[in-house]
Amino acid sequence: MKKNITIAFVAILAAFALNSCIKETFPMGGSVTAEQVGGSASALDASVKGIPAMMSQGYLIYGYQNSELDMAYPSLMITFAEITGEMYPVGDAGYDHYSYYNRCMYMDDNQFETYVPWRTLYMFIKAANDVIGAVNPETASAAQLGYLGMAYADRAFFYYLLTSMYEPVENKSTDVSKVLGLTVPIVTEKTTEAEAKNNPRAKHADMIAFILGDLDKAETYLTGITSTSVYNTSLAVVYGIRAKVLMFDGKYPEAELYARKAITESECVPLTAAEWEDVNTGFNTANKSWMWATKYAAENMGNLCNFIGWMSGENDWGYAKLTGPGIDKALYDYIPETDFRKRTFINPDKTAYYNYKTCRDAEWIDDKAPEYLSIKFRCKGGNYTDYATGGAVDVPLMRVEEMYYIEAEAKAQQNLADGVEALVNFVKTYRDPEYNFNATSLNAFLQEYVKQKKVEFWGEGIAFHDVKRLKTGVCQDYDGTNAPGEQFLLNYDDIKPNMNFVIPRTEWQNNAALAGWNNPDPSVN
Repeated sequence: MKKNITIAFVAILAAFALNSCIKETFPMGGSVTAEQVGGSASALDASVKGIPAMMSQGYLIYGYQNSELDMAYPSLMITFAEITGEMYPVGDAGYDHYSYYNRCMYMDDNQFETYVPWRTLYMFIKAANDVIGAVNPETASAAQLGYLGMAYADRAFFYYLLTSMYEPVENKSTDVSKVLGLTVPIVTEKTTEAEAKNNPRAKHADMIAFILGDLDKAETYLTGITSTSVYNTSLAVVYGIRAKVLMFDGKYPEAELYARKAITESECVPLTAAEWEDVNTGFNTANKSWMWATKYAAENMGNLCNFIGWMSGENDWGYAKLTGPGIDKALYDYIPETDFRKRTFINPDKTAYYNYKTCRDAEWIDDKAPEYLSIKFRCKGGNYTDYATGGAVDVPLMRVEEMYYIEAEAKAQQNLADGVEALVNFVKTYRDPEYNFNATSLNAFLQEYVKQKKVEFWGEGIAFHDVKRLKTGVCQDYDGTNAPGEQFLLNYDDIKPNMNFVIPRTEWQNNAALAGWNNPDPSVN
């Protein structure tokens, strides 16, 4: 049954409103008060390390089983993949809690689907603010400055996500003229409770300046520090975040520069076919292409509220066993036979098409695996029966491949031929030796570019930001579609209206400056 935030329940949730982000402590995320952090080097270390841990915390908001949408950052990854239409449930769609994003249903300000993304990201920001507010850069040690740089980078990333989600883009379905150019309220380590109660949506230019200011500080404090953990933001990640922000802001020469700096500084290289298809470690273990990751701990994980439980088609214990996370048929048909990424998904001809590498067996593929099912995200160690073992995985937050794609688009936005060359070189070198593409217009390039990113980052939530920013549309070829119902058959030639996320009611009820300045309800039904 559809869950929604009823009027009575709003009163309960009011305690979780944005203004309370200033004063409360979230023990499940490793966040502590400024006084606690400032008084102990170990507390600071724990608080900084707690941010990436918080990013994979199941039931982050409520602390108990209430909604499987409450899954921290991985919830956003799935949400974004469903919104773009790159992913469908190819099993029982009734168990897919995320399908409302795909169907553009129940997207008003009184729904869990609206509340969870907003609340999640502001909880992350609260954790970063705790660290930033605790460290005085004038008296801090070198190690403390490193921690400070990580926190600034983390906060910049979270505000980038919020801006990408909530700053409205003009579209044919909803009138956003009143709120064009508005992002989200900025809450820092200095924001008081009184200020938070009357904190307007920041203008685009102000938000971008704020994010880049955080990244400036992060770069200063992290320069010269060698990253020892993929779970912490490094200088390479700072460059990567800046490249994403600059693309979002249309600063293409600078985006190209920082994408290349991220590639160089990270020393990462794109995944090979063998690594991509590895039965034990494929997309569950940080490797030489991952610049940044979050991690599940076996002792702190439930069987339902975790990424692998939702996204591994091979698992036998999570929701994925029921829903069958799969690829849109039109997108699958777009992938050439010579591109090894096509083997990520089960072909209708099953093992007659390809001898799939899987922790299951050929009989499972032929008799039980739904057509177009994804086997991209593997159970840890191939263990598909025990959630505490199979689900204790790393989850990618940033891969070096994304930087190659950003570099290609940035080049194309300046000179089409250069961008085409960069895109072809990447795909031909690392994915499909027979790939060839030519574009006579920037629009043709961008359409191909977005399709490539949907294939490369299927299920990682990366393409959403490009589809919305570039307005390439969510237009599927529904001839012979594998969509599980008519409510999924949506076509928009600019953006799907719920890509302009709605601010939840609990926020504007507790922040007077938001009242009357929300994005319009994009719900189809």
